[in-house]
Amino acid sequence: MLLCDAAESSGGKLYILGGGWSQVQTPNVPINMVLAVKLSVPWDQANRPIPVKASLYDEDRHEVIRIGEDEVPVEVEGAIETGRPPGLRPGTSLDVPFVLPFPGIALESGSYDWVLEVDGEVRASAPFRVL
Repeated sequence: MLLCDAAESSGGKLYILGGGWSQVQTPNVPINMVLAVKLSVPWDQANRPIPVKASLYDEDRHEVIRIGEDEVPVEVEGAIETGRPPGLRPGTSLDVPFVLPFPGIALESGSYDWVLEVDGEVRASAPFRVL
């Protein structure tokens, strides 16, 4: 998982702009963030929905809340599913690239961490600081 300015998933590939940053110098200014993710799905987990959740936490490990009309955690939940293409050798893992955009997030100075859960288990994190 990579934190970036912009990303797109197309044709089984990730196209990333401004990727791999861990510091931003815009406290309290809305910025766009995208998580670019490439999962490796085991052969036996193909052809079934796999729950995925990305959540933003602050330095005290509290969920970050989006301030606005409805105060909700900055997170997204969904599911991915991939099938086995014809001719793939049994046991081969399957790549599943996808992007999770988070537009217009304004954060105070401090440390934060994006956490990715797959099938209920933490699989990746992307820590960063707002200076």
